[in-house]
Amino acid sequence: MTQTAPLPVIRPIVGEAGRSSHGRGVGVLMAVASALAFSSSGPLVKPLLEAGWSLSAALIVRMGLAALVLSPALVRAVRRERAFVRRHGLALLAFGLIPVAGCQLLFFSAMQRMPVAVALLIQYLAPVFLVGFVWLRTRRAPSRLVLVGSAVAMAGLVLVVDISGARFDLLGTLLALGAALCVCVYFVMSERTGDDLPPLALASGGLVVGALFTGLLALVGILPFAAPDVTVAFRGIEVAGWVPLLWVGGVATSVGYALGVMAVPRTGSRLASFIGLSEVLFALMFAWLLLAETPAPIQFLGGALILVGVVLVRMDAEATPAVTTLAEPLPAEGAPDSR
Repeated sequence: MTQTAPLPVIRPIVGEAGRSSHGRGVGVLMAVASALAFSSSGPLVKPLLEAGWSLSAALIVRMGLAALVLSPALVRAVRRERAFVRRHGLALLAFGLIPVAGCQLLFFSAMQRMPVAVALLIQYLAPVFLVGFVWLRTRRAPSRLVLVGSAVAMAGLVLVVDISGARFDLLGTLLALGAALCVCVYFVMSERTGDDLPPLALASGGLVVGALFTGLLALVGILPFAAPDVTVAFRGIEVAGWVPLLWVGGVATSVGYALGVMAVPRTGSRLASFIGLSEVLFALMFAWLLLAETPAPIQFLGGALILVGVVLVRMDAEATPAVTTLAEPLPAEGAPDSR
């Protein structure tokens, strides 16, 4: 009996251009909620640092608590596949060292050499870097909507962070640029998660690596470590120092990473990175509510421009063709399972 060639089956490939509008809408909501969660960390940790806690101590507790909250996802992945750590150990290590620990250490190091606003502005150039990365990788110029949206969003960011009178520092600028590249790695790695490497397992494993790495730096004396028993005040209300840390690690960071890594595969790294700019706006809101730091009117205008830029980038994503296809042969009848 002559064996006939297997018939091809057409399987959809869903990339940034092929995500359904419903899935992208859910992803947008997740990305906004992630930015909202992350944004509460700064205003809550700031009084703790001013009261004598070292940055390393705050980061270790923050990442350690978040890793503990998300650990069931990592444990589930390891139980499902015994070789999970061996297969994905490099990805977990890279995620923990670059987007998790690297971004925070580089940003706060830059912040010590230059105004916070300038360091923030440079770090949040990440969406523009991602647009350039895709341009170089695909050799296809971004659409006019993306270019205009990028320009409008960056103009809004400049108004929000208020860099008037800022001084230039070369090393601080390089450190902040390093933090921006770490943010890019976060979005690119998150976009490539799936059934093989679940997003929550990547986030949990990365947080474990980040906490251990920061702890090692503190242990050998590279980073100073101090965690005194202090009280902190928010609008005149004093609370124990562990209270804001419990929220930052157990809720803000864990929810921020969980929703963030799940949102990026749905929206694409480019759109998710622009939505991430809303973290700056939410941080202003929390600083206003918790620390009585009232935003200036020009910052509200900047916030509006950021939102316009995000909408333009979102419009480009919606206008992209929906699905491409690829012919792939079905396995021959009776072929052994390769799993």
